[in-house]
Amino acid sequence: MKVLFATTNPGKLAELEGLLEGAAEVLSLADLEVTIPDVDEDQPTFEGNAEKKARALALASGLVTLADDSGLCVDALDGRPGVLSARYAADDAGRIARLLGELRAVSPERRTARFRCALALVAPGKPAQVEVGTCEGCITAAPRGAHGFGYDPVFEVQGLGKTLAELTREQKAQVSHRGQAMRLMLKHLR
Repeated sequence: MKVLFATTNPGKLAELEGLLEGAAEVLSLADLEVTIPDVDEDQPTFEGNAEKKARALALASGLVTLADDSGLCVDALDGRPGVLSARYAADDAGRIARLLGELRAVSPERRTARFRCALALVAPGKPAQVEVGTCEGCITAAPRGAHGFGYDPVFEVQGLGKTLAELTREQKAQVSHRGQAMRLMLKHLR
């Protein structure tokens, strides 16, 4: 089966391909020869945004489509940046700088956070299958690690004492929000 991943983020694409465990042949948006509509991520939840993207791109491409929406929810910031995680600043460095700036006066024990990932799988004309994964942790005072993308360098995984950026791809797949959601999604892909 061919599955279109509805993302332009190369980090997410590589991560999701590795998590698929050969359950499907992966196509990216760059592989398509049709015009892909821009999908406005205006839903209030990760699940809503993921389903909206998957449905729009399945309709445009005629392919079974997998879309994700994920982000960082920080307790001391009342869940922000949340669904606006990718739009919190112009780039990864800016997003991390803004986050750390907002948390500057917050004590380490109050920097609890979680990553959430909603994956939506849509076949044209069929209802969506949606699965959600979470990864608990806290925000560090400064970036650590050279792997991963996004907020990974400042997100220390609960119980590991390492940020997601300090883990290998395989280690990250075992504990990450996206890895958890994909393991749940695999039953729908098989």
